[in-house]
Amino acid sequence: MAMPARGEKIKRGERKGIVFNIQRFSVHDGPGIRTTVFLKGCPLNCAWCANPESQELLPQLMLRDIKCVACGRCAQACPRQAISLTKEQGRVVNWQACDQCLMCVDACMYEALGAIGKSMDVAEIVREVEKDRIFYLNSGGGVTLSGGEPLAQYDVTLELLQTFKADGLHTALDTCGYASEEMFEEILPYVDLVLFDIKQLDAEQHQKYTGVDNERILRIARFASRKARTWLRIPLIGGFNDSLEDMKKVAQMAKELGVEKISLLPYHEGGQSKSIQIGKIYRMPWAQPPTEEHIQRLKEIASEIGVTTTVGN
Repeated sequence: MAMPARGEKIKRGERKGIVFNIQRFSVHDGPGIRTTVFLKGCPLNCAWCANPESQELLPQLMLRDIKCVACGRCAQACPRQAISLTKEQGRVVNWQACDQCLMCVDACMYEALGAIGKSMDVAEIVREVEKDRIFYLNSGGGVTLSGGEPLAQYDVTLELLQTFKADGLHTALDTCGYASEEMFEEILPYVDLVLFDIKQLDAEQHQKYTGVDNERILRIARFASRKARTWLRIPLIGGFNDSLEDMKKVAQMAKELGVEKISLLPYHEGGQSKSIQIGKIYRMPWAQPPTEEHIQRLKEIASEIGVTTTVGN
């Protein structure tokens, strides 16, 4: 599907984005009860990603093997012969041959194949979010744009935030920070809270496990925290970024930036199975969540430095 070019003249509300989930009654992506809109596309390729299906911009195939009855309809529908049936394994997908045409999804009668990512226009997304307005108002909640990386679909994100702010909703932006200062300059006036992800402060490790250098991200963290209320969010992975020294450095940075708090998000294994379902290799199979005792010690370190730290939100 072709995406509109940035700056292209499109009637307000009709600009289309690719959404892979809209999660209602979310309590982990900002204050109060919220709706989180997950947009596809991300400039990072994090080895531990909990939502690997979010990284590619366009809709893509996801397998649901537990529902497959090996009827063969998907193999017959595939124009590239990327799907075959074997006695030993049942349905097999040659991911190198698959071009994500998704004709197999339409052919499947048992929902054993799914398309991850749906084209929705801005007005449609807004209508979905507005359904729970009363819960936002009663709880101090609102709407959070997440991903992937929302700024990978910049024009959609900007229009959504402008619309939500005009409607009086509290807005939060969950971002990895890998975008230009010009983008953040334009978008932050419509953001009440920035949830800024910090993966790893060591530049070499960041490059190795996310695919990008962190110099721009750290620069944008300083820029954004001067412009808007900010929380730092740390995906906490045992043996990768959870040492006492790691925590001390992040807390010192948080204090320097004047952010409201640090949110620790302990690693979970959901990304491993989903990587298999979309034909990707999971590059951090050794990852583990830290123990509760260790997390408590990390919180104590941040507290000693003078930074509020929470777990899970």
